[in-house]
Amino acid sequence: TRAAQALPPIPTAYLGLQPFLKANPGKTRDDYDREVARIVVKENPDLIVLAGWMHIMGDGFLDVVNGESPYDGESRVTKPIPVINLHPALPGAFDGAHAIERAYEAFNKGEIKHSGVMVHRVVKEVDRGEPVLVREVEILPGEPIEAFEERLHSIEWKIIVEATAKVLEEVAPTKVS
Repeated sequence: TRAAQALPPIPTAYLGLQPFLKANPGKTRDDYDREVARIVVKENPDLIVLAGWMHIMGDGFLDVVNGESPYDGESRVTKPIPVINLHPALPGAFDGAHAIERAYEAFNKGEIKHSGVMVHRVVKEVDRGEPVLVREVEILPGEPIEAFEERLHSIEWKIIVEATAKVLEEVAPTKVS
């Protein structure tokens, strides 16, 4: 809604996984990921930013946006579109879902001294792409998880903007103002 109401408007689309699967019997999650890629690619973006997506994009998505395979008879992407992801953990720590909760638990068990956030390039291995930006986030002794999570999110909101600008400067330097 915010994107559609922005000035100038930002093209938007909605495609929920479960409604897609229900409307397309026999289709799979990989088919869904390829359809999301098709919708995104037709807008010809310089960069794809996954932030708060909470869905691991499968190989079908990456194959389309990287130009490794065309989408069902359509032309192949000629220049790979970089994809970055915001993840609430440090590189190599707490890949995948529930990273905040797992870091908080590990801190309370004495296994780690701090956690962090990163924006990384998306590759087929979940949360294993090259980091673009990384920030450590302290966990305070006795701190409720909600307070840690709030502080961590405030860092995420800053780092995603910085990382997006950094990658855009690499791929489309004349378009960044």
